[in-house]
Amino acid sequence: MARESLTRLTGKAGDPECKSNDCPNVYRTARGSFVVQGDVSTAFDAPDGEGLVEIPEETLREAVRALGW
Repeated sequence: MARESLTRLTGKAGDPECKSNDCPNVYRTARGSFVVQGDVSTAFDAPDGEGLVEIPEETLREAVRALGW
C-alpha cells in the first residue's frame, strides 16, 4: 500500500517537527482501517506479523478531531 493512497489525519504540511514525513501520524485507508506511524516500541513482543509503535497522545487526539468523533 503506497502512502499516497492513504488519507493523512494528523500532522501539518511544512511543520518543522515533521521533516520528510518522519513524525508520528495516523492515516486512514480506503477500507476504513488505520495505519499508525510512530517510534518502534519494545514494550513487549508482538505476535508474528504485527508490530508495535508508540505515538504521542496529541497525535491520537488530532486524528479523532479530524474524523469528527
